[in-house]
Amino acid sequence: MTSGSVNTSLINTSPLLRSCMLFALTAVVLFSSCENDLKAIQKISAQEVSKPVSTTTGLDIITSDSSKVKFHLTSPLMLEYNEKHYQEMPKGVKITSYDANRKQDGEITAEYGIRRENENIIELRRNVVAKNAQGETFKSDELFWDMGKKTIYSNKPVQLSFADGTILYGTGANTNESMYPWTIKNTTGQIPVNQNFGQ
Repeated sequence: MTSGSVNTSLINTSPLLRSCMLFALTAVVLFSSCENDLKAIQKISAQEVSKPVSTTTGLDIITSDSSKVKFHLTSPLMLEYNEKHYQEMPKGVKITSYDANRKQDGEITAEYGIRRENENIIELRRNVVAKNAQGETFKSDELFWDMGKKTIYSNKPVQLSFADGTILYGTGANTNESMYPWTIKNTTGQIPVNQNFGQ
């Protein structure tokens, strides 16, 4: 009668086989542990890449051409990211332009800015206001300044106000570095009418 028999095949395995099984089990545990560690390292590396390499407070840059000041850029804070080749100005930016006689002839302010080195573009966002020497005021939530092509443009809704009270609206705009004249896309507007008109 064989009632109560126990399978002893695992207990009676050779020491070599037991060692191999133990090694395989350890390898599985280590591999699983290494895989988790690798994921953790990749996550930390990604976070490190997205961190700024340097931080500058009280940024003050003057750009000149033939020893004449052309632009003056200021910002309370600039974060530089080498891997992404751009500088971020998260606390706002102000750009002042000057004519050949060093007289201020324009100004742009925004709540947020990015300078993209490889593209040679300054991207301005949130409450962008630009004023030119003619007394015109441009407003939008976006403005790009392509320094290579010396053009300024927006692809978002824009508003352009004139000294006489005229206000133009559009779906985008472009101009040169002097910000005059502006070309407005899909223009609509409000034009003040002189009350004495027709008398």
